Amino acid sequence: MKRIDCLKIAAEEIGDALVISTVGGAAAEWNSIRPGDGNLRCRTLGLVSSIAMGLALALPNRSVVGLDGDGALLMNACGLPTLAWQNPPNLRLLVFDNGIYEASGLRRTATSAGADLMAMAKAAGVKNASWATSLDDFRRLLREARDRRALSMIGVKSEAGVDYFRTWQQLPSFEYNEVENLYRFMRHIEKLESRRIVPLPGPKH
Repeated sequence: MKRIDCLKIAAEEIGDALVISTVGGAAAEWNSIRPGDGNLRCRTLGLVSSIAMGLALALPNRSVVGLDGDGALLMNACGLPTLAWQNPPNLRLLVFDNGIYEASGLRRTATSAGADLMAMAKAAGVKNASWATSLDDFRRLLREARDRRALSMIGVKSEAGVDYFRTWQQLPSFEYNEVENLYRFMRHIEKLESRRIVPLPGPKH
């Protein structure tokens, strides 16, 4: 499956969910499909699941979606038991497994040799962790995850290779850096929640 086709389906199904995305193709494609201040691009590989978990716990009435990759998730595999332990019901983690470190040289990840991320998640205690076998199945799993209101992980075996790498490299670049992205994201949440999260600078009155 092509990741961008799955992301188009996700954009149709997740409504106004807050989205945390890993770097590389997933972030570029998502930004081209659903740009906006409700997206946070995570520059550090491996932290999408942890940041998304923290956000979901802090905002239990908001839907949170994480867009992760195999290489990134493997770098924080130790976070899976914590994710299962905390078990935020408003979090859906979408994992796109193409068997390579797409944004750093196209080197193979452990999933290319048989590591099964959904099986790892289940072993860590994530009850709802499934592979999507088609685009229709991906949509079905997304809807089921929304309706069950329980922590869910959906894995997709996505296309890889130099040609696919060049495809997302041609997408428009981000309009602002990570610091601005973070503050825009927090201000977006402040508007949604109608409360101040980050104090404004200046003297107190």
